[in-house]
Amino acid sequence: MTDPSIGEEERSKLTKRLMTARRAVRDAKADEDAEGEAAAHRAVDRAKRALGERGPVWWKDGAPDLNRHMAKNTPYAEWYASLDRQDHGGSRNA
Repeated sequence: MTDPSIGEEERSKLTKRLMTARRAVRDAKADEDAEGEAAAHRAVDRAKRALGERGPVWWKDGAPDLNRHMAKNTPYAEWYASLDRQDHGGSRNA
């Protein structure tokens, strides 16, 4: 999620930069340009960090950052496991 304290104009500029970088990743993959792809991935990372989507958390409510954690390793494990029971035995990997 984008840091809500970023002003609309700056957010728009950074979002455009992110989308340009994502297109560069796509194009480099299509061209089989490993060096270009790596550079494009770095540009995506820089844009996401500037938007607050990666890097230090920007929220101040004390909630932990659970991104990149498997559901079974979070406080949501019991709820997530209950989804299988609700789906009548559907398969879910957490």
